[in-house]
Amino acid sequence: MSGIEGFLIPFLNPEMILYIAVGVFVGIYVGAIPGLSVTMAVSVLISFTFGWKILPALAVMVGIYVGGVYGGSRSSILLNIPGAPAAIATTFDGFPMAQKGEAGIAMGLSTIQSVIGTLFGILVLALASPLVSNLALKFMPQDYLLISIMGLLLIGSLSKGSIIKALTTACLGILVGMIGIDPITGQARFTFGYDKLLGGINFVAAMIGVFGLSEALMQLRDKVEPVKQKVDKIIPSWNLILKHLPLTLRASILGTIIGALPGTGGDIASLIAYDQAKRTVKNPTRPFGEGAHEGVIAPEAAKNAAIGGAFIPMMTLGIPGDSVTAVLISAMIIHGLRPGPMLMKDQPQFFWVILGCLVISNLFLIIFGMTGIKLFTKIVEIPKAIVIPIIIVLSIVGSYSINNSVVDIYWMIAFGILGYFFKIYNYPTAPMVLGMILSPIIDINYRRAMALNHNNFYELINSLLGSPISFTLIFLIMLMPLSKLKFWKRIKMF
Repeated sequence: MSGIEGFLIPFLNPEMILYIAVGVFVGIYVGAIPGLSVTMAVSVLISFTFGWKILPALAVMVGIYVGGVYGGSRSSILLNIPGAPAAIATTFDGFPMAQKGEAGIAMGLSTIQSVIGTLFGILVLALASPLVSNLALKFMPQDYLLISIMGLLLIGSLSKGSIIKALTTACLGILVGMIGIDPITGQARFTFGYDKLLGGINFVAAMIGVFGLSEALMQLRDKVEPVKQKVDKIIPSWNLILKHLPLTLRASILGTIIGALPGTGGDIASLIAYDQAKRTVKNPTRPFGEGAHEGVIAPEAAKNAAIGGAFIPMMTLGIPGDSVTAVLISAMIIHGLRPGPMLMKDQPQFFWVILGCLVISNLFLIIFGMTGIKLFTKIVEIPKAIVIPIIIVLSIVGSYSINNSVVDIYWMIAFGILGYFFKIYNYPTAPMVLGMILSPIIDINYRRAMALNHNNFYELINSLLGSPISFTLIFLIMLMPLSKLKFWKRIKMF
């Protein structure tokens, strides 16, 4: 069977089209509920599809993946609660747009950019899989460490006030992320003898508390009145899309490359894309953090482009790009397939079938993404006496559903109260969640890099300077602080 025939299988099979449509629809609404992750939805689905044929099973899982990654932005824009970690960056400008009565425009932009980003990732998956997968294989632990350091340097972009306050919350997040079992030695770390801390503190529960519960408490304190939303124009104009197309493409390239690196994914891709937009856009529609269109465009394009990127190492090497593709690999193994070089050589049609499923999922994404916007925007107009209890209930349900554990609810409440006081005293909350996400990546990759260099710091430095990838990343890291200086801004004017 040729690649074209494999690609056309989903298009010519009405049953597969139906499964993809259902998957995208379910994914959007699961992704919009904080705590109900795409990974969880795909994991649960495996038990239902165990007796199915492989193609329908793949169709519905791919649909849920695409819909779920997009769906997280809806609660980010409307409630300031990221439906998933990848949607954190969307809250920075999406929620301020909703506060200005522009939730419909924000969600329309989010949908279009997600579709473009997904399409870009699919094109790279189809045309450059071997090249990108070979590049991803060349990344050593020290390179992942450098990417994580780049992530930490995003703190300046995630905070509008004092950098010292941002560093304080980021360091707190890193410390919290270190709690639990040491991944190298297996020893308990920062648990103070409390068994419930051996598994660490789930950063999704912390994220729901810091963004969701704290926002509900702030609205109770400030008695914020609901804002009437403008929903007469949802679909962005062609002029707006074309004007920001270079930014969309830059964000999509970042998302695809970062998505192809095992263990990274859309959450880091969206944050880096947001930072890159903040540094490079000369005349944003509004200041970043106050409802800039560019602040929605960049992270939305990047996190969905990371979908295609995550499939690249999965299909070509058998290595998952993120947690969802790890679950998809197990689903394919259950159905008698083993993703990797031999599958690409012996049964290449499955690669093209998945590509076809991704394209159809993207088509349904724009259909379902656009049709539900007017209904969703009504959430922002609900009186606060009704919506705040709903936010609190969603936060509790979302926290419990992560591990079916009451302990996660307690942590969510604790971080919600902490986030409330952070907001009162103008401490940014996003750097703390970023610190929690990056903490295990920094920890394990630094120690792996040291082990590869015989626990000799000078050998590690030599390996960093001797590797073209590491040297390039170091150069980019040095540029990031420089871009904040006044002389750099003068250069940009030219």
